[in-house]
Amino acid sequence: MSSPVSLEVNGDIAVIRIDDGKANALGHLVMDEINNALDNIGDAKVVVLFGRAGKFSAGFDLSVMKEGAEAAQAMVRKGAELCMRLYGFPKPVLAGSDGHVLAAGALVLLSCDVRIASDTPGRVGLPEVTIGMPLPVFATELARDRVSRRHFTAATLLGTTYGPEEARDAGFVDQVVPLAELESTVMAEATRLAETLHGEAFARTRGNARQATIDNVMARLDNDIANFTVAAP
Repeated sequence: MSSPVSLEVNGDIAVIRIDDGKANALGHLVMDEINNALDNIGDAKVVVLFGRAGKFSAGFDLSVMKEGAEAAQAMVRKGAELCMRLYGFPKPVLAGSDGHVLAAGALVLLSCDVRIASDTPGRVGLPEVTIGMPLPVFATELARDRVSRRHFTAATLLGTTYGPEEARDAGFVDQVVPLAELESTVMAEATRLAETLHGEAFARTRGNARQATIDNVMARLDNDIANFTVAAP
């Protein structure tokens, strides 16, 4: 069985592609493989994440979430750790997103620095409260930082999801382009950042801007996970 995550490093740019052939659910294997890819980018200056056609990610693997509280908590912990790693990564992280980006998938999107989406019809957002899942602290803190203040309540407490242009206005994505131009646009921006940003200056500024949020999330993680439950259908 081939891995659902692939890594290709071309010069200064490391491209990570997630494709499980289905909904790109964030199960343990997918998250482990993303972490493994991040471990192996070598001297690349910029990281790019792509999902599969029509589905960047539909969120956590619901089959695991339904196994019980312990299984759900373990998955949410791994998701929190992955998002905080992306959010604090010492190199720029870009996302090229096509179609649906929901729940934990949207949290991965919020963890990336530059989010470019296609104009393909699809929903983007955090609908957890509509399906009986509370948003954990790492999710609300990512949304607090990256989502527009005008949309924060709707996006978190009300479980609102957005079309591509609405998602741009809400702050889930930065730019919407035609599907045929998605990959070339993302790669052009990745090339520009690799050529213009000073790596050490970026990493230190990243810490100054985000480390306090990461420290807050991680300090609260044990208690947050211990209190995470999924409501019965």
